[in-house]
Order: sequence, then C-alpha cells, then structure tokens
Amino acid sequence: MNEALQKNYEIEQRISSILQYFTLFAIFISCLGLFGLAAFTAERRMKEIGIRKVLGASVSSIVTLLSREFLLLVGIAFIIATPIAWYAANRWLESFAYRIPVQWWVFLIAGILALAIALLTVSFQAIRAAVANPVDSLKTE
Repeated sequence: MNEALQKNYEIEQRISSILQYFTLFAIFISCLGLFGLAAFTAERRMKEIGIRKVLGASVSSIVTLLSREFLLLVGIAFIIATPIAWYAANRWLESFAYRIPVQWWVFLIAGILALAIALLTVSFQAIRAAVANPVDSLKTE
C-alpha cells in the first residue's frame, strides 16, 4: 500500500517539475513578446515623445505614458485569469484525500508579480525612448 501511494506522489512530483519548466518557458516567451511590443510602440510614437520632450515633459511622465497601457492589459488579463485559475486549482485539489483551501492571497501575489515583470520588461524600452535625443526623432519634420 505504501509503495502504491509513493508511486502516485512520484507522478505528481514529476508533473509538478515539468509544469514548472513549462511555466518558466511561457513567462520567458511572454516577456519577449511584451518587450517586442513595447519596442514597436516606442518606435511608432517616437515623434510624439520627441515633441513632448521639447515641450518640457519629464522622463518619468513619458515612461508612465508608455507603460500605462501595458499595465492595464496585464491587469485585465489578471482579472480574467483569476477565476479560471481558482476553479482549476480547486478541481485539482479535490482529487487528494487531505484537501486544503485555495487562499486569496496566492492570486494577489501572482498578480503583483505579473505586474512587476511586465513593468520591468516595458520600462526598459520606455526609459530608452524617454532619454533619446528629441532632435533625432524630429529631424525629418
């Protein structure tokens, strides 16, 4: 009986480690996509950023301008994903003999981490666009 039970938990541990690797891979790919999207947005709005800088905008206001829409999208994704993840976690935990409740703070921490990762990814491009020389972007006008 102990061996059969141990075998079941070994399968769970193997699945857990595989899911951890795929999760890290998915986060990496999503950060690359977010980085590319931020670079594209910064490049597309380079003239606007140049005009704002000439008119006296600070670096922090430009970074906020570029980061706000990405953080809003991550927030919307968090709101959509939280009930789905809660349901999936509860269904998975029902299969165990000793059940534990899914705590709300786990989702809060995950949302904060997702926002922090998105902010770090986007802020690099936003800061680079904000400190660029506005003359270079407005030369063709």
